[in-house]
Amino acid sequence: MSAYIKPFKEITIQEVPQVGGKNASLGEMMTTLNKAGVSIPDGFATTAAAFRAFLQYNHLEQPLNDLMLRLDRQQFANLKETGAEARTLLQQADLPPGLAMEITSAYRAFAGGKPIAMAVRSSATAEDLPEASFAGQHESFLNVVGEEELLDAVHKCFVSLYTDRAIKYREDNGFRHNEVALSAGIQKMVRADTGSAGVIFTLEPESGFRNVIHIAANWGLGENIVQGTVTPDEYIVFKETLRKGKKAILQKTLGEKSWTMVYAPDGQTGTVNKPTQLDKRKQWVLSDTEITTLANWALLIENHYDKPMDIEWAKDGDTGELFIVQARPETVHSTKNPYLVTEYKLLKKGSPIVSGEAIGSRIATGVARLLTSPKEIQLLQQGEIVVTNITSPDWDPILKKAGGIITDKGGRTSHAAIVARELNVPAIVGCNNATQLIQDGDLITISCAEGKTGFVYKGKENYEEKTVDFSKVQQPGFMDVMLILGDPEKAFPLSFYPSKGIGLMRMEFIITHAIRVHPMALVKFNTLADTAAKEEIAALTFQYPDKRDYFTGKLAQGIATIAAAFYPREVIVRMSDFKTNEYANLLGGKEFEPQEENPMLGFRGASRYYNERYREGFELECKAIRIVREDMGLTNVQVMIPFCRTPEEGKKVLQVMEQQGLARGRKGLKILVMAEIPSNVLLAEEFADIFDGFSIGSNDLTQLTLGVDRDSSIISGLFSEQNKAAKKMIAMVIQAARKKHVHIGLCGQAPSDFPEFASFLAEQGIDSISFNPDALLKGIENINAAEKAITESY
Repeated sequence: MSAYIKPFKEITIQEVPQVGGKNASLGEMMTTLNKAGVSIPDGFATTAAAFRAFLQYNHLEQPLNDLMLRLDRQQFANLKETGAEARTLLQQADLPPGLAMEITSAYRAFAGGKPIAMAVRSSATAEDLPEASFAGQHESFLNVVGEEELLDAVHKCFVSLYTDRAIKYREDNGFRHNEVALSAGIQKMVRADTGSAGVIFTLEPESGFRNVIHIAANWGLGENIVQGTVTPDEYIVFKETLRKGKKAILQKTLGEKSWTMVYAPDGQTGTVNKPTQLDKRKQWVLSDTEITTLANWALLIENHYDKPMDIEWAKDGDTGELFIVQARPETVHSTKNPYLVTEYKLLKKGSPIVSGEAIGSRIATGVARLLTSPKEIQLLQQGEIVVTNITSPDWDPILKKAGGIITDKGGRTSHAAIVARELNVPAIVGCNNATQLIQDGDLITISCAEGKTGFVYKGKENYEEKTVDFSKVQQPGFMDVMLILGDPEKAFPLSFYPSKGIGLMRMEFIITHAIRVHPMALVKFNTLADTAAKEEIAALTFQYPDKRDYFTGKLAQGIATIAAAFYPREVIVRMSDFKTNEYANLLGGKEFEPQEENPMLGFRGASRYYNERYREGFELECKAIRIVREDMGLTNVQVMIPFCRTPEEGKKVLQVMEQQGLARGRKGLKILVMAEIPSNVLLAEEFADIFDGFSIGSNDLTQLTLGVDRDSSIISGLFSEQNKAAKKMIAMVIQAARKKHVHIGLCGQAPSDFPEFASFLAEQGIDSISFNPDALLKGIENINAAEKAITESY
């Protein structure tokens, strides 16, 4: 068309120097991925030549160069004044008549003579490159209608090349100011104001786990997510099963979505933010079909660029169509070694002041500095913790001094979260009331090392940190080292630990924390006598007409997340093993649980699964497993039965499971049994005939062998897995398993605490040992030493 204007359809990724990374990416997708089904709104871009013509026409090159030479590059004390003066120079300038005419001609041709709405986005020639991607440095303008408004928006984009944050960014990244140009991308506006929008990462944004796609979604325009104004819906999709056409959505988390950004009223340019209707806050923004469509597109985009991507999408509310509106390389985790892990651990902790969503896994202590605006940069000292309502790209220069970030608003894909990851500092977002509960000048500890939820503690809490390169850890040669895990939120970071999978996945954590309701209270919901519990359950399960689906859906999500994190490594899921007093503590549980004098030896484990008191609850557990294995395709999940007292009881359980579609051997399903009762040891060969193997529960086996209640402080000194009787029991069951050629493993702390116990297990020929994550490295060290001693003795 000209040197000043290029249609997206004529742009490829090779033209970053002409149209910047953002516009080059849009053109690349338009020319290569559109035919594969990825929908991109059409448009055109001004070129770097157009920007330089603007500077030359107004004789701005020398004044801008002189201005940048006066910038304080040590303390940036005059950044604010320098930026303001540069922007004034650009604001007072005029677009060259030739450039203005070409922009309006291209708009007329594109719009067919109608004043349609456009999005005008800045794309710097040094922006969105793999080595320099800091989104939000320059301005974007939405709902731009008409020729005059379009020219004004392009002019404002040019001016935004010299925002304070853009100047600081170029300084930090070593770009010469006069070598960077600004291209304006002019793109047909998707009516997301009546629909929805959001962002996609083609990796898990906290851990950098590469095998999932993370989608955030909010009603209205996507700026609310980018700015962190809202907590959006979040969806996680597993790439491996997505490629196979399986049900690949691992998690769905409903966000509050409190604000909706829409077009300004008729006749006005721009946007306004309005409160989201209550009924829409409780709705999912995307259907499962739409989630899958966006995930497939993200996969195509990632495969095309051959690197993890950060993508923006929008849904037109008028037509129901989905679009990709931006794509850039992800630059935080994709450049790091995921196996180089720094572990943080609080040594003790008080009561938290406030909590929110944890970003990263670090811990930091510092002075809290309550700020209301980035103009207060002079108030923040290096390493202090910023506490504020919300951040935007204008905060970037000030945040680079922060030792941590706490915000009232925002989610995992908000501006504050993105910057915290870039800067490798801990952040807690979406706290709601941090600015009210934290006092300016207080010494606080910010902890993101306790899972998905981050906590702020008053004062300085002691913590330790340890950095390990897991890629250099030598795995044992004879036996498999596995992990013990219950919390799905820890699955992705733990996937990088040197293990062969999960030897014990405790289902109880998901039931207690994610589900919270007794399964039988869901089965018998309509006849519940406890009206208070019934109301609370109704509030939790409002999206599920059949309350049983709430249990199976939540349980399947939790199991699937762990299974995906370790795929294709084996994940052995132990069916529920609450005691009756623990089941009774679940919502609605008291109606269904008997009171027992000794729950440890009572109605628990296998005895519940075929009993009419709980059988329908166990069937829900089985259904969740079947969903994970068959609908979601995660066949690395195997099953384990706890506290099975006799082979006859085991047969009853297997019969119920077969009736629920979980027949042993079906599609490779293995069903193991815990060896934790003396009868399991004495009748091990009979158990081996009906199960696929054993996992030794050394705690229960020791207490039942010695007759010691391990929870009793009075006789706790008698409890020891190294007792001769306990070790004899363990040796017996290992030998029986080896004789019957079935798997035998052990779950417990002793092999990491006591090198001699690890040696004993190695000598007996155990197949695997499962450790808690904090004991894994010491356990591997002890096993390697034991195997070396055995090898040298031959």
